[in-house]
Amino acid sequence: MIISARRSLATVVGLGITQIIGYGTLFYSFSIMAPVIGQEFAQTREWLFAAFSGTLLIGGIISPWSGRWADRFGAGRVMTFGSLAAALSLVFCAVSTNWWMFATALVTTGLATPFILYNTAFAVLVQVDPQLAPRRITYLTLMGGFSSTLFWPLVTALLNSFTWREIFLVYAVLQIILCLPIHFWLSQMTRRSPKAAADNTPQQAVVRSGGTLRQDKRKTALILLATGFSLASFALSSMLVHFVPVLGAVGLGASAVFVGTMFGPAQFASRLINMLLGGRFSALNIAIISTAMLPLAFMMLLLPSSVPLIAGAILFAILFGMGSGLNSIVLGTLPLALFGHQGYGEILGKITSSRLIVSSVAPFILAFLLEHFGPTTALVTVAAVGMLGVMTFIVVAKLVQRSSE
Repeated sequence: MIISARRSLATVVGLGITQIIGYGTLFYSFSIMAPVIGQEFAQTREWLFAAFSGTLLIGGIISPWSGRWADRFGAGRVMTFGSLAAALSLVFCAVSTNWWMFATALVTTGLATPFILYNTAFAVLVQVDPQLAPRRITYLTLMGGFSSTLFWPLVTALLNSFTWREIFLVYAVLQIILCLPIHFWLSQMTRRSPKAAADNTPQQAVVRSGGTLRQDKRKTALILLATGFSLASFALSSMLVHFVPVLGAVGLGASAVFVGTMFGPAQFASRLINMLLGGRFSALNIAIISTAMLPLAFMMLLLPSSVPLIAGAILFAILFGMGSGLNSIVLGTLPLALFGHQGYGEILGKITSSRLIVSSVAPFILAFLLEHFGPTTALVTVAAVGMLGVMTFIVVAKLVQRSSE
């Protein structure tokens, strides 16, 4: 279904609101609330984030199904269901009476996340208007980038007046009164007819997709894309959890927090630049550039002692933020460019599944390396993983080139 440009833009705004709320309530708020939750349940930070990693793991396992259902029933309908599931899981967290009940409730939020966050939101944009989807995805990630900027100070302020349980209930209400109606409205635009659902078999999707890859190259390309995005995700997720501790470990001290504030603006700037100039580059080229920024960022923390540490740290935050910002965009646009719009939800779901599973273990691996081998070895290792991601996308570029010959 293709609708007017004005309504398509309204779709982006609606999704932007739900993505800000979704990421804010289900991801960014947890690190702020974790100390008070741990204090009540007498649990260490390690156990708290082990439970949180469980949400990423379960989300990764569920993602292929969410993508398949988005293709079959319409992405808007899937997001409507996800809003209800997210609200119930947040209420479950709020009423938990002991640690194991809370940990179980927290993991159930991972069941909802694949249905309401970027991978399904991108599928909505593709189903609404495949031609305008790449640019709309850029707009959406630009809006979604405000989630941490808004929710980190919001939850900090709320903790001064409310308990963490009350905040979870407020978040559940936001899912019901804001996200649910928007997703229901979107479900009317992305409703799939029985014929469309029946026609959306993998074989027919390949024939009618409009992507640039030949049929005989698609399976290999999908494996490579999932690998490339997973390697990039390892570098991103491991560092995002340990951002300030790593900066402190390399000797930055109190300035670590100041440097950390540059990550968000750099992420926003990269998405804005891509919105203005991204049309000059292919999605694959942007994937290579954004992934290369990650290992280059880590190397900025290992510059010779003749270079001021604060200068290297600032360059690190800027490069890391820009790489992160662009990575979110190409996650949606690159599969669309290579595979086309038919079966897009399932393809993106499989890639997201691989990413989230890797993301669930990456912070623990980096923490282990930091504790047992020190920051230099840890940074070099993560940078090496990032470089493997760059090489993987370069292989994809070679595959695309051969496919077009």
